Parts: sequence; C-alpha cells; structure tokens
Amino acid sequence: MLQELSIRNFAIIEELHLSLEKGLTVLTGETGAGKSIIIDAVHLLVGGRGSAEFVRHGEKKAEIEGLFQIESADHPCLEKAQQFGIDVEEETVIIRREISTNGKSVCRVNGKLVTIAILREIGSALIDIHGQHEHQELMDASRHLNLLDQFGGGEVLKAKESYLEVYKRYDQTAKTIRQLSENEQQVAHRLDLLQFQLSEIQRAELQLNEDNELTEEKRKLSNFEKLYEAVQSSRSALSGEGRGLDYLSLAMTQLETAAEVDESYKAIYETVSDSFYALEDAARHLSSGLDGLEFDPNRLNVIEARLTEINQLKRKYGSSIEEILEYSAKIEEEIDTLTNRETHIEKLTKELAAYEKDLLLEGRQLSDWRKKAAKKLTKAIHHELKQLYMDKTVFEIRFKETADQAGGGIKAFRKDGLDDVEFYISTNPGEPLKPLSKVASGGELSRIMLALKTIFSKHQGITSIIFDEVDTGVSGRVAQSIGEKIYEVAVHSQVLCISHLPQVAAMADTHLYISKHMENERTKTNVKPLEGEEKVREIGRMISGVEMTDLTKQHAKELLDLAASLKIS
Repeated sequence: MLQELSIRNFAIIEELHLSLEKGLTVLTGETGAGKSIIIDAVHLLVGGRGSAEFVRHGEKKAEIEGLFQIESADHPCLEKAQQFGIDVEEETVIIRREISTNGKSVCRVNGKLVTIAILREIGSALIDIHGQHEHQELMDASRHLNLLDQFGGGEVLKAKESYLEVYKRYDQTAKTIRQLSENEQQVAHRLDLLQFQLSEIQRAELQLNEDNELTEEKRKLSNFEKLYEAVQSSRSALSGEGRGLDYLSLAMTQLETAAEVDESYKAIYETVSDSFYALEDAARHLSSGLDGLEFDPNRLNVIEARLTEINQLKRKYGSSIEEILEYSAKIEEEIDTLTNRETHIEKLTKELAAYEKDLLLEGRQLSDWRKKAAKKLTKAIHHELKQLYMDKTVFEIRFKETADQAGGGIKAFRKDGLDDVEFYISTNPGEPLKPLSKVASGGELSRIMLALKTIFSKHQGITSIIFDEVDTGVSGRVAQSIGEKIYEVAVHSQVLCISHLPQVAAMADTHLYISKHMENERTKTNVKPLEGEEKVREIGRMISGVEMTDLTKQHAKELLDLAASLKIS
C-alpha cells in the first residue's frame, strides 16, 4: 500500500505531504481545488509521461516521492525489483521522481537510478490508476488472458506451468533447427570461425590454474634480489659464531645447570630448549632455501610471454582459463553439429514433432481449465453487474484457439498457451456483444469497470487502486451501489477515490477535503482530513451545494449511518 506521499512544486501544489491508510480514502472538494492534480502526481510517480509544464511557476523542478509497504512475500513488485537489480529491504519500496523545467526527468527506486521504462514496470505492480477516459489493464484485450489465469488460480496456473516447461524445450529446438538451416555460405563462415577459435585454444595447451601459478612465480622472480637478501640476512642472524643460536645455546646450557640445582627453572629450560631446536631447524631450512635460490632472467621472459598469450585468449574467449576451456568444449560440440548438420536437423525435426504433440496435449488441457474458470468468472461478473443495476447486461469471454482444431495442425505455439481470450459485453437487450474495449458510454463504463475491479482486485495483487471520478454520470440508487462496490474493492486493496457523489464519500474510511486559497498572490492547495461534524458538512455540501439546511444535514447523517451499518454487515 502507499503509506506516504510527498509532492513539492507540482502544478499549483507548493508542498503537500499525505499519510495514507488502508481501506477506502475518498478525496472531495470544489472543482479546481487540486484533487486530480494529486492523482496526476501519483501517475507520474509510477511512470506516467512527464512534462516541464508540471513544474510550479517560478520553481526549478517538481519533486514527487512515495513510500510503499509490501505486505506479501510473493508480491509481483518484488520479482520485478529483483529482475532490475533493486534491493528491497523490510518490504519497503521508495520511489522518487523529479521533473525539471528543461523537461529532464530523474527517477529513483530505493535510491537506484532507473529509466522511465523500468519505473513503469515496477509502478504497474504497485498502483492501478483508473480514470473515466483512460485505457487501463481491463480495457486492454491483450491482458485479458492473464487476468483469466489469475482468476482461475490453482489448476489453471499449474497447467500453464506444465505447458511452459514443454514450450521452452520446443522453442529451443526450433531455434536450433533454424540456425542449422541457414544458407551454405553462412554455415561455412561460421564453421571457419569456430575451427580457427578451437585451433587457437588447443595450440595454447592451457592448464587449469596455470595463470595463477605463473603470476606467483613471476612475482618471486621480479623480487629476487629482495628475497635473497632477506633470507641471507635471516640465516646470518641465526647461524655463525657469536650469532643468535650461539647465545641461545649458551642460555640453554646454563639453564640446564640451574634446573639441576633448582627444579623451578626446569620449565624455563624446556621452553628455551624447544625454541633452540625449532630455530636450529629453521636455520637449516634457510640455508637449504638459500642454496636453491637462483635467478634466471630467461625464465622470467618465458613467464611473461606465456601470461601475455593467456591474457589474449581471455580477452577473446573468457575471463578465466576455466571459462576458456568451457568455451572450447562448447564450440567443439557446435563444430560437430555443423559438420553433420543434416543428421542433426533430421534428429531435431523428429524431436520438434514430438514436442508439438506434447504442446497440443498440454495446451488443450490448459484450455479446458481456462474455460471452466471462464464460466465461473462470467457468473461472478453477472452477479456484480446485477448489484450495480445492470441486470440486462450480458458479459461473455470468447476463446480463439491458435491451433487448427479441425485438421489438428498448428498455426502457432506461444508461451502462454493455445488461446486468444477477449472480454465481450452487451449493455442493452437486443444489441450484439462487442469487445469490452469498444464500450464507450461513460456511466455504463464506470459500472462495468467497477464490477470487474471488484472481482479482479482479489487476484491481481495490486497494492493500491485509484479511481479518478469513475462515478461520473450516475446518481440515486446506482450511486449508492457504486459506493458499496468501491468499498468492497477496498477490503482487498488500498483504494484512493476522487468523487463528487455523497454516497461514495459516506463509505470512506478516510475522508480528505481538498481546497485551495491565495497566499502572497499565489494559489496553494491544502488537504484536510475530515471527522465528525466536518464530514457531515462536506457530505451535505455535496448533496445540496453551498447552502446547508437542516434537511440536508439530516440526509448527510443518514448516509453516514447507512454506510456504517453496511460496513458492519
């Protein structure tokens, strides 16, 4: 859900900070007070088209920031954030967008700079803004199939996953066949390139970890003089007349005598004795090592030449010897495939035919589950429309399979199955069913969309849903029904709603009043939460206009009492 929203220097808004709650938040106020401007700001925050015109006059940039709390471990936003390398800690997503007067837009998600496209991807999983004239997810026919799958859940998603597993193998096999079926000249060029690369790698006779061993040997040879001097000095300090071991030997002899007289010196004698023999052994190793130290300038040249050769191969074929050898094995296999491509094409074609049969089987099983879900969804939508006084409306989900059912042949396989799905609707008896995207009547469209939202808000996982004056063109009992439906959606998703209907405002869990005033000859927008009598007066104003009568006040209280009783039930 959207917990905090901060807006600065955006249109007529100088500075505004909103703390938003769960449930239904309704924004009301006079026309032009800035209600839709707040929604415009949220739209920009989640990837909407920006413009320098949004920057408040006289300011350098507009700033919008939102804090979202993710309450589900499998929320789609988390997957998208991971896909784009954005860290999400404590289930919190902070989005910030700045628009400057030169039109430049800067977007950040959890502090990371992102493009508008990435912001839009993440934003679409957080907020769904539906306005009277906007084409949103439910109006986009290409998304209807996914919505049906989400509604179907369980068996549908399981069948879809089984189909996708087969599709991936089918797609990879088809891609390999296409590559092998390229013209002779392309294949010959590819074969020549691979054979050259393989020959170059094989001539090098690389050994695992060879580069690390050579680098270490080079380091020793390059610092030979320093190493020789250090070992020589260490040996001299320990060995020889009047050096460290002589004095330690003398101390050991004297302590042995002392221990014979007084046993309390025995432990000290043993410590010194152990140290003497350990250092004597170390001195022998230093002498042996010193005898073995030998500087060979030719060996250093050989190492440097070999490392240069290995680094050249790394630039071409991998960042390590292991990766180069893996690449060598891979192209060796491809050379065999290209050399014997006719045999491989024949083999892969048989595999592809088998995958096609499996896909058709899995795809039709998926279609069967989808059709069962479509019946349930159709029934649920008719139920919702009836409650919105559209009981004459007919809703239908139409399927068009991409496979040729009659001949069993395949026109095309797609990763989402064999079906094309689109929602159709007829709002008047006797009228033909038309695609949902063609329905144009404002009041009817509002109710249709609300019915669909009531159902899909339980399945989409959207954090917040915003309704921007979707109640335009309705009144009376329909308005009351719309208020109840919007509240029902808010049970499953945080809902922000701009409304001019008192019936909707009465259902609000949080009622925000938007107003504007003049200050220093500039227009400013204010937001005030309403409670008690203030809420009654605002709903009264929405009922009758400016003048508040006792009857209007009574009507407003009745609406609030009715809303309270509906929430309890």
